[in-house]
Amino acid sequence: MDSPYSAWASRWRVPLGFLLGIAYLVFCRPTVKLYIAGGAVAAAGLALRAFAAGHLAKNQRLATSGPYACTRNPLYLGSALMGAGFAVAGGSWILALACLVLFVAIYWPVIRREEEYLRREFGEVYDRYAKHVPLFLPRFRWPAGGEKFQWKQYRKNHEYEAFLGYLALMIFLAFKIWLR
Repeated sequence: MDSPYSAWASRWRVPLGFLLGIAYLVFCRPTVKLYIAGGAVAAAGLALRAFAAGHLAKNQRLATSGPYACTRNPLYLGSALMGAGFAVAGGSWILALACLVLFVAIYWPVIRREEEYLRREFGEVYDRYAKHVPLFLPRFRWPAGGEKFQWKQYRKNHEYEAFLGYLALMIFLAFKIWLR
């Protein structure tokens, strides 16, 4: 059953993310070393999100191929990596802690809520999948076969928007370093 908190978290995750983003833009203190290290971690998260989006046909079929064969939530794992990377690049432990708190307090209930939806939608098929694939932290055993990555799905899922956001934030951080 859907809890009131998970429904609230689902509804408020984007606005709260934007508020954290504004605080990040104001309070981040990047350095060249942190920019490079954090940018690389964020790029890995971006790549994982892109790979996952190319395997996801929302509300059509259960995604079990590509990164979905290693974790049931590669999009959220990619987002967590991006958040961690930008937290490092921003050079503020307070912002990093805020990012972690936001992820745990908001995204964890959302992940559970989506899991309930998938269980209702796909029943036993989802239960078998969930039994063999971890919820969040991936296993690194890649099964053979499955659906192939599709650029059409990547575009349909608007994942290019994450790339544009990554690019904009990296340019902003570079500019902020240049100003210092």
